[in-house]
Amino acid sequence: MRPRLLHPDEDLDLDHPVPSNAHELLRDLGLDDLVAGMAAGDTTIAEVARHTLLTSLTDPAVIGYRQAVLRDALAHPELLRTLHRLAEGALLREQHVYHGLVSNPGSVLKRATEVLELALEDLRRLRDLAARYVDEVRSPALTALFTTLRDQFDEPALAAFDAQVQQLRFRDGVVVSARLGLGCRATDLVLRARPSRGPVLRRLLPPSRSSTVIRIDDASDVDRRALTDLREQALGDAAKVMGRVSDEVLRFLTLLHQELGFYVGCLALYDRLRVTGAPVCFPDPSTDARPVLVARELYDPGLSLRTGGRVVGNDVAADGVPLVMVTGANQGGKSTFLRSVGLAQLMLQAGTFVAAGSFRATVATRLFTHVERDEDTTLRSGRLDAELREMRAIDDQLAPGDLLLCNESFSSTNEREGSLLAHAIVRAHVESGVRVVYVTHLFDLARALHEDAPATTCFLRAERREDGTRTFKLLAGPPLPTSFGEDLYRRIFGEDGEPDRDRDGGGDGDGTAGLRSSAT
Repeated sequence: MRPRLLHPDEDLDLDHPVPSNAHELLRDLGLDDLVAGMAAGDTTIAEVARHTLLTSLTDPAVIGYRQAVLRDALAHPELLRTLHRLAEGALLREQHVYHGLVSNPGSVLKRATEVLELALEDLRRLRDLAARYVDEVRSPALTALFTTLRDQFDEPALAAFDAQVQQLRFRDGVVVSARLGLGCRATDLVLRARPSRGPVLRRLLPPSRSSTVIRIDDASDVDRRALTDLREQALGDAAKVMGRVSDEVLRFLTLLHQELGFYVGCLALYDRLRVTGAPVCFPDPSTDARPVLVARELYDPGLSLRTGGRVVGNDVAADGVPLVMVTGANQGGKSTFLRSVGLAQLMLQAGTFVAAGSFRATVATRLFTHVERDEDTTLRSGRLDAELREMRAIDDQLAPGDLLLCNESFSSTNEREGSLLAHAIVRAHVESGVRVVYVTHLFDLARALHEDAPATTCFLRAERREDGTRTFKLLAGPPLPTSFGEDLYRRIFGEDGEPDRDRDGGGDGDGTAGLRSSAT
C-alpha cells in the first residue's frame, strides 16, 4: 500500500538526485525563502519542499494530478493537517520502541509486534478520518487513498490482524513442534499456535501417559542456551514475515507523512501570501508546440515573504515568442521580475499554485540561470572569464525545451564586446529551441535583437516616471539607450553633487522603502 499523493505511479524518493545546477537555482532564484515559507521551521517539510521544487515534473497530466490534491487541501485544510499530524505521531511513537542491542529472530519479532500494536491504533484513526471524508474529496489521489483505508482497514480486518499480533507476542511462551534428527538434534521446527487450555479440571490433571515432560534446569547455562537456540530457530520465519509487515506499515506512514508534508507546506505558503492581499493562481502548463509565457500580476513570492507585504506584480505576454528581453532603469524591478519567472516555472512544475493573478507557460525540460557574479576573490580568473566558463558549462547541458534565465550576463566587459558575445549566444540558444529570458542594460545588445527579430522577441522595459520615480512595473516597449543611472547618483549624492546623508542613511532597510530596495 502506498499513498501516491505526488505521483500516480511512483513514490516520493528523497534520495533521487536533484539537478546538477540545484545550488545555482537555490541561490539565483532565492528558492530557500520560498522553502522557509512553506516549512515554518519543520525540517521534514523543508526537505520535501526543496526536493519537490527542484525535481520538476515534465508531464502536464501529473502536474494536474498534484493540482487536484492541492485543490482538495485548500477546500479542506484541517483534514490535510490532521492526517499529517496523525502520520507524524505514529512515526514518533515508533521511535520509542526499543530496537535491541542484538538482532536475532526473537528481538526482531518482539520489535515488529510492538510496532504493529501501536500502528493498528493509528491506522484506525486514519481509517475513521478517511471514511468521514471519502465523499468530500475530488482528487483521484485522495479518493483512492481514502477508499483503500476505509475498505482494507475495516474493523473486522484490523481486529483479526490485532489478534494475530497479540498471539505472536508469546506472552505465555512458545509452542514448537520438531523431529529428532541425526545426533539427536531437533529438525523441522514448526511454530505452533498455543492450544486451548480447556476446562480448569483438565488443566489440573497430570499429563497423559503418551506425554513426556522434560524440565530444564534454570541454573544450567548450557541448558538455557540450547533452549534459546531452539526458540530462535522456531521464530525465524515468523520474525522475517512480521519484520517485513512492520517495515511496510512504517514505509506507508513515512511516505504519507512526507507527501502530506508537501501539501501542508503549500497551505502554509498560501496563507502567508494571501494575508498580504497578493494573488495566487493555479497555473496552466501549456502543451502547445510553440513557446508560451503569459502572466498577469506575476510577482516574486520570496520578496513578499521577506518584507511581509504585497509587492508589485507584472504582466508579460510572450505567446509564441521564445525570447523575452528586459531593459530599462536601474533598480526598476528587472531582477525581481526574472526571479518571479523562475520561481513560477518551478512552482508550476512542482504541481502547486503560482504567485500571480494568472500564469500560463510551456513546461520546461530543465531550468538554468546565468547571473552576473562578483569578481573572483582568489584572483584565479577575471569576471568575464568566469562568466564565459559558466555559460560554457550551461551550453554543454542545454537542449531544446530548456529555459534559460540570464541576469546582466556579460556586463563585466565593455558595451561593445559584451553585446557581441551576448547576441551570438542568445541567437544560438533561441535557434536551437531554448527559451530565454534576458535582463540587461547592454543597449547595443537589446537594439540589435530588436532590429534582427522583433516578431520573435518580447521587449519589456522597467518604468521610470518623469521625476525619476521607479514604479517597479515592466511595460512593453523598445529598449532605450540609457538605464537612468543619473537618478541613482542624484539620490545618493544629492542634487548639488554632495552626498545626501538623509537619503543614504539606510532608509531602505524595511517597510515600504524596503520593498523598493529589494526590488532590484
